[in-house]
Amino acid sequence: MRGLLQDDAAVCADAYLAWWQLAGVDGAVTEAPVNWLRPAPARLAAANEAVFSAFVVDKPRTLESFLDWLATDPAQPERRWSGTQIAPVGKAQAALMVVTDLPDPADLFEGRLLADRAGLLFDAMLRAIGLDRGAIHLASLFTARPPGGMVEASDLAAAAERMRTHVALAQPRRLLLLGDRTIRALLPTGNGAAVGGLHDFNHDGGIVPAIATFHPRLLLTQPAAKAECWRILQSLIEEARP
Repeated sequence: MRGLLQDDAAVCADAYLAWWQLAGVDGAVTEAPVNWLRPAPARLAAANEAVFSAFVVDKPRTLESFLDWLATDPAQPERRWSGTQIAPVGKAQAALMVVTDLPDPADLFEGRLLADRAGLLFDAMLRAIGLDRGAIHLASLFTARPPGGMVEASDLAAAAERMRTHVALAQPRRLLLLGDRTIRALLPTGNGAAVGGLHDFNHDGGIVPAIATFHPRLLLTQPAAKAECWRILQSLIEEARP
């Protein structure tokens, strides 16, 4: 029995040492002390800054080139997901740009954003402020739907940065943000990002006023929220007219 225990202890010790070797620690001591909490070396920070700068320089410069980049660039998160891609629609310099989070299953079936019952309610919301789909620019943070409708935090941050470029090139007079996920991604919480109220949305070209409200999909399940949504939309009636 004792021999078996000794053998097990040796195996455990070998496994323990192998784990540290995989982690990059191949010696108990070195000639010089190592500060494991030190900041990243300057050369790595400079390399990361260069990559970020290259990304900024390579951003599309027109709305047409942006939409083409969005649809074809292999680095976009949507390339990892199967299913229909739904592109933004609408003219530049619209009275209102509407941003939602991602396509719903019904949207994928019809090939357009805000379709089916949620779409009917959305169209009624636009009519309430004197607009229709032909007068707006409509986009989503993601052009496709990931499995289960769940997105990673890194993808959401990338989509938010991408949307800032989109808004700068679309040049709308105002923004209407639909849904909690869209609001949290695009409006900093430190500025009181929440449903209702007028916010300043910072994008690559400056600032545009933004209003946040409930997504139509929520209004279908919580009709009591429609009154608050109507109060929010009233602030757009005059400003959003062409």
